[in-house]
Amino acid sequence: MNDLDAIAEQLSEQALRQQQHQQEEDHALVSRILEIYDQKTVAHRLRQVSGDWTRESLNRWYNRKSVPRALTSVEVTMLQSMLPSPPKHHGKYAFRFIDLFAGIGGIRSGFEAIGGQCVFTSEWNKHAVRTYKANWYCDPGQHQFNEDIRDITQSDRTDLSDEEAAAHIRATLPDHDVLLAGFPCQPFSLAGVSKKNALGRAHGFACETQGTLFFDVARIIDAKRPAIFVLENVKNLKSHDKGNTFRIIMETLDSLGYEVADAAVTGANDPKIIDGKHFLPQHRERIVLVGFRRDLNLHQDFTLRALDALYPPRRPTFGELLEPTVDAKYILTPTLWKYLYNYAKKHQAKGNGFGYGLVDPTNPASVARTLSARYYKDGAEILIDRGWDKALGEQDFNDAENQVRRPRRLTPRECARLMGFEAPQGKAFRIPVSDTQAYRQFGNSVVVPAFAAVAKLLEDKIKQAVKKR
Repeated sequence: MNDLDAIAEQLSEQALRQQQHQQEEDHALVSRILEIYDQKTVAHRLRQVSGDWTRESLNRWYNRKSVPRALTSVEVTMLQSMLPSPPKHHGKYAFRFIDLFAGIGGIRSGFEAIGGQCVFTSEWNKHAVRTYKANWYCDPGQHQFNEDIRDITQSDRTDLSDEEAAAHIRATLPDHDVLLAGFPCQPFSLAGVSKKNALGRAHGFACETQGTLFFDVARIIDAKRPAIFVLENVKNLKSHDKGNTFRIIMETLDSLGYEVADAAVTGANDPKIIDGKHFLPQHRERIVLVGFRRDLNLHQDFTLRALDALYPPRRPTFGELLEPTVDAKYILTPTLWKYLYNYAKKHQAKGNGFGYGLVDPTNPASVARTLSARYYKDGAEILIDRGWDKALGEQDFNDAENQVRRPRRLTPRECARLMGFEAPQGKAFRIPVSDTQAYRQFGNSVVVPAFAAVAKLLEDKIKQAVKKR
């Protein structure tokens, strides 16, 4: 073999390696896309820019059962557009935070907006994870994704001591300044456990909260010692089990060395209870626990009462959040509407308040009831009035013209707006899941601008925490 032949062979091998490297990069990109979207959707998008793709051909290509081919630059650009872009401050983050029981990222939004970098996300619901990954940038090199928080806390391991579990948390969880957690409220079992016995343990709170997901949050706080935490739950957490659940939570956080803002305030004007109606036309009350590590002295002069200064000067009206035209499938069927109508009529006769919630989109003062995770079943809590005659007479109900004006559900896109994930003229929130899953996700989430206001209120405190790091 002469020198020219050797050079040609080297160039050929180099070209082959480059081609193989490109194919691996293409495969990795498509893998990330398929974590979010199904093959039918991806094939359709590819076909829009390059007409030779089908669901079957994509499946064969992805599983390496067809002739290897590199994606074109146009195809790569289109696929990358299906993933979230890095935030504007990418690479210049002011602080680090983790997002536990993250849902679809409602709490994350506001903390990312003030310069935070999310370095860890935990969410077990696979459908919520798809929506989360479709909308929030998760830097492959600096972000971890976890499904079951117990993999981190080891709370299901009876063979480990508290200190061994804490060591595992410290070794596997990234350092962070702020911990966010919208933890589920589970029954707290107090049977057979006295407060005296509980406090006699190395980690006394474990006795009273073992088996609940709050216990996993407490373990992480205890092991990682973040400067600040923000915990969110339903308003009824305060009254659950005659107040015992909330008492245990507050005592636990106190014993861990954290000062909870407005901890001593109770009653109807408790600033820890935040109503989303101040930001969007939906009555949605949530309890928010903001905690500061006591030894850092960050808690001075902080109160959630100051949140009212961050209310928007003009709240969007309900009608402004609606789409101009929607598919007829969102209009209640005659059978379902008759059932809801008669159900409400029956309870009206008994003097009860049960029934559907009809919202007039033409009334700028309209405020919807709380969107729930069960909204996909019948939409009863928030029905859009399409001119229905509200008289409860049987003749009015059966009138043909009246039936044409049957109420309709919100669309998933309208739910995204009612929860603050997108504005009508703003960037669209990606919804890669079915309507049923989307309704569940939005119904389980938070009013985004309310927690963005909490983040804004905390911005200076977070800066102080970073300086003390």
